[in-house]
Amino acid sequence: MNKVELLSPAGTLEKLKIALDFGADAVYGGVSHFSLRIRSGKEFSYEDFEEGIKYAHERGKKVYATINGFPFNSQLNLLKKHIEKIAAMGPDAIIVATPGVLKLAHEIAPDMPLHLSTQANVMNVLDAKVYADMGATRIITAREISLKDLKEIKKELPELELEVFVHGSMCFAYSGRCLISTLQSGRVPNRGSCANDCRFPYEMYAANPETGTLFKLEEDEGIGTYIMNSKDLNLGSHIKEILDSGVVDSVKIEGRTKTSYYAAVTAKAYRMAIDDYYEGKEDIAKYQYELESLQNRGYTDAYLISRPFEKHDTQSLDFTMQLGTHQVTGESTEDGEYYMCKYKTLPGDELEVVMPLGETIEFVENEFGKTYEKDGRVYMSFAKLQAQNGKIWESVHSGNINPIKLPTKFPPFTFFRIPSHPDMGTYPKK
Repeated sequence: MNKVELLSPAGTLEKLKIALDFGADAVYGGVSHFSLRIRSGKEFSYEDFEEGIKYAHERGKKVYATINGFPFNSQLNLLKKHIEKIAAMGPDAIIVATPGVLKLAHEIAPDMPLHLSTQANVMNVLDAKVYADMGATRIITAREISLKDLKEIKKELPELELEVFVHGSMCFAYSGRCLISTLQSGRVPNRGSCANDCRFPYEMYAANPETGTLFKLEEDEGIGTYIMNSKDLNLGSHIKEILDSGVVDSVKIEGRTKTSYYAAVTAKAYRMAIDDYYEGKEDIAKYQYELESLQNRGYTDAYLISRPFEKHDTQSLDFTMQLGTHQVTGESTEDGEYYMCKYKTLPGDELEVVMPLGETIEFVENEFGKTYEKDGRVYMSFAKLQAQNGKIWESVHSGNINPIKLPTKFPPFTFFRIPSHPDMGTYPKK
């Protein structure tokens, strides 16, 4: 049996390493403005991207290069050179969004697998077949597609790989084909520079063209004016249904511009869910404990399992972002010896340890602190905050860039967290 692939976002070289270390089978990311996430594209140099491919391949994992922007005529020569340069690095596939770029990539790198972006909005067998005939080896289907429609595509095109989103930000517009920020700020979403205008609160007015009157519509308290703000996708409770379908080749997590902690926790949660499925078990509370720890806009299971007209809970009208159940306090350095502070930390604070699956640490108690297990989870607390330069701190805060000595060695990029509120830390929220 071929196991489903877990595909995670890689916005930087560090996030690439974290996602793979925490359980992803493959990652996707890009360099330059031809990627649909311009910010992460700038953070990834060609050298870093090539190093990331090497890092993945040394571990038997994959990297998919995103060249899924919508180019202008003036950029076509630059695009050709970019495709050539990326293809020469040996990624495992290139992700493209338009028929023209698909054709061009196939001509430049005929042996390179080509994945069609969700921006192409494939919803049916006819469109899937057209792109497959043009050389696409995988379709990243539209977020609005259903499992039933995926089954129909797989039935007609059994060799075509199908990839679906299971977690991350949802776009107000159909499969991300949005022009709102183009209109308001000149930033073009389908060229990688979306300004997230749908996340803003809006005031609403009514106009009478016959009289020229204009008046503001007042919202009732608690209803909210985030009228285009979609909740975040979370299918962590539906992995069994998705894999039972037998037609999904890859489950994808959105979020190249999100934090390193997001890259780690989403990879870990969905890795647990997938592994549990193949072992014939399921523990939804365990997966959601991790996913609920992330900042989010409220969660929805969206449209893969349910039809769009059956869903009335996909918008967050009264807020744009909320805290998760946990606050990240720090992260270990890549050598696992030191703690880099992300949030106020004091000696004696009980910090929950978030490590990749299968990793263990030594339980110790020494001059620097202690590590221990409680209620099936691993914790660490400092006895003293001693920096790498020997200075002792009474407390450290997010602006403090001094590495703090850990009581024992941790896996690279281990995270430490505390409940966001005293009554948080369990799922579901109290």
